[in-house]
Amino acid sequence: MLEILLDAVIDTVKLIPFLFVTYLIMEYIENKTSSKMKEKIQKAGKFGPLIGAMVGIIPQCGFSASATNLYASRIISIGTLIAVYLATSDEMIPIFISEGMPIGLLLEILAIKLILGVFFGFLVDFIFRKINKNKKQEEIVDICEEEHCHCHEKGIVKASLTHTINITIYIFIITLAINCLIALVGEETIEMFIRNNAFLGPVVASLIGLIPNCAASVIITNLYIDNVLNLASLIAGLLTGAGVGLIVLFRTNKKHLKENLTIMGLIYVIGVISGWGLQLIGI
Repeated sequence: MLEILLDAVIDTVKLIPFLFVTYLIMEYIENKTSSKMKEKIQKAGKFGPLIGAMVGIIPQCGFSASATNLYASRIISIGTLIAVYLATSDEMIPIFISEGMPIGLLLEILAIKLILGVFFGFLVDFIFRKINKNKKQEEIVDICEEEHCHCHEKGIVKASLTHTINITIYIFIITLAINCLIALVGEETIEMFIRNNAFLGPVVASLIGLIPNCAASVIITNLYIDNVLNLASLIAGLLTGAGVGLIVLFRTNKKHLKENLTIMGLIYVIGVISGWGLQLIGI
């Protein structure tokens, strides 16, 4: 239990700098920029999926949380958020390196995740723009107004600190619960299920990836190294593994439950379809 608690603390603490900087940027945008500048920021978001995927590929799981906060404030588009989630790479990279896996294979996986992140990010934005073409573009949202906390009256630094503390506590509680569940079920049980249902590899791997915790990528990567998952299934699981992004999404975008479920569903479907597609072409 002590190890589970320690893991939850470490997973949560390493996110704090990302969260604080993100909230600081959001508060600055809200308090210091004009309406015209906000409009330009949103229009620049048309290239968001490319930028989001390129940043998301950097080995850390904190940016998915940062991107989620930016999406909840309507600073970035849904396609950009999807691109970040799909491209996000965390524990897979250090595990591959520590296990002496070929660097060429590592780069191939990252390249595939980057390409799929960009492709599906732009595709999702295109589809949602068509669906919402007659709707007024959403304005950048003030998180303080959404939370009714009035902390922005104390200045952007204190406001950012307040939001960071609130979401950190929330992440810690959820992370601790997930770690306990994983410990209860056991990685061996997951491994046995996949071995007995090999054709469901991308389906199961994508489902594991949805666990809103950096531990998901650890499980999936170890299953690949142990030859339980093939490369296509590994990539499927890594595509849906967005770190704690989903936890933050359901917390900061809580007034839009249907939207949150849609995003989670899209991530899962993309992961499964991509896994099957990669299997068909022999990857």
